[in-house]
Amino acid sequence: MSAFQVAGTVRPGFEAVRDAFAENLKRRHELGGACCIYAGGEKVVDLWGGLRDRKTGAPWENDTMVVVHSATKGLAAMTLAIAHSRGWLDYEAPVSRYWPEFAQNGKEYITVRQLLAHQAGLFALDIPLDRLLVAHPDKLAAVLARQKPAWPPGARQAYHAITLGFYESEILRRVDPEHRTLGTFFQDEIATPLRLGAYIRLPLSIPDEMLAHIENVSVLRRIAGFPLRFLVETLNPHSNIVRALQGSELVHDEKHIYARNLEIPSGGGVCSARGIAHAYGVFANGGAELGLRVETLDLLAAPARPSAHGFHDECMKSDVRFSLGFMKSSPNIPFGGPRSYGAPGAGGAFGFADPDARVGYGYVTCGMGTALEGDPRDRALRDAFYRAYAVTA
Repeated sequence: MSAFQVAGTVRPGFEAVRDAFAENLKRRHELGGACCIYAGGEKVVDLWGGLRDRKTGAPWENDTMVVVHSATKGLAAMTLAIAHSRGWLDYEAPVSRYWPEFAQNGKEYITVRQLLAHQAGLFALDIPLDRLLVAHPDKLAAVLARQKPAWPPGARQAYHAITLGFYESEILRRVDPEHRTLGTFFQDEIATPLRLGAYIRLPLSIPDEMLAHIENVSVLRRIAGFPLRFLVETLNPHSNIVRALQGSELVHDEKHIYARNLEIPSGGGVCSARGIAHAYGVFANGGAELGLRVETLDLLAAPARPSAHGFHDECMKSDVRFSLGFMKSSPNIPFGGPRSYGAPGAGGAFGFADPDARVGYGYVTCGMGTALEGDPRDRALRDAFYRAYAVTA
């Protein structure tokens, strides 16, 4: 297959999405990737193309997976939604109800909702993260519990780029009767029942040949693509965003393309577009396969609640809306309909549920992009889909 050839299928009426994918490969710097979309519970788009490895020229295959960075956050939030539907978790309750040791250093009144909205002031840790610490949940939990918030709960919003997933996992361990970590729970309760090509804890059994190699953005493209204010923040080792991203390097290791048997629930997910889209498609269509309650899904679709200083994010230096672990559609980052929820990832990956249109969407790529407010490759695919959907619906 040539680097510009598109494989896969689209339902009649959605040919424009295939055309947009082809344009991504030819004109929008797409190295290799995939897009899958479910509508009304049916798969209507399932496309892939380009290269999964520029050095070897290996093509992107039907079952290729790739690290999706912060798009993992949406999958992680799904596990807590299941916990809520089962009556294990109340989003409005203080975290300390489920995790008493959390109530240290002024954190006793932080609610689950505030934490999941990045409003807890816990975006950085007081020690460096390493694989040894991450691999021992009890030791990691002690470090998480002793952290002092950067400001009073709910006062400000700051992107918990890496820490959020660790906090979510410990809450889940506390409320789950089997005390599973988030990655294990995701595999047992979501990925396996739905037969998803998606992992938050990548097992050793997955061969390297199934995984795409991430190609990082050149320095020149970063300078040209990132907003100047954000770029300056990333160059300051003491800035909020640099501190928040500490630990993101753990998704890779020296021996494998991606680290195996290590859970980074905020950024280490390894997925296919089909796996992401299928999961969101279930959420967008009532969640019966996962036993989700209407009350839970209504909460996920509800508007985000601002901090005392609004939606301005102290890490991202822009307005972003988060709710219950997901990103919400907003003027700065619009996607789907007004009740949609999902999560984008650094470099371009994106997944979301649009409950009004009953759509589940997934896009993954191995060629990193620079857009903070919607990758042009992803936007082209979404725009083409929704134009076609408006005609076919």
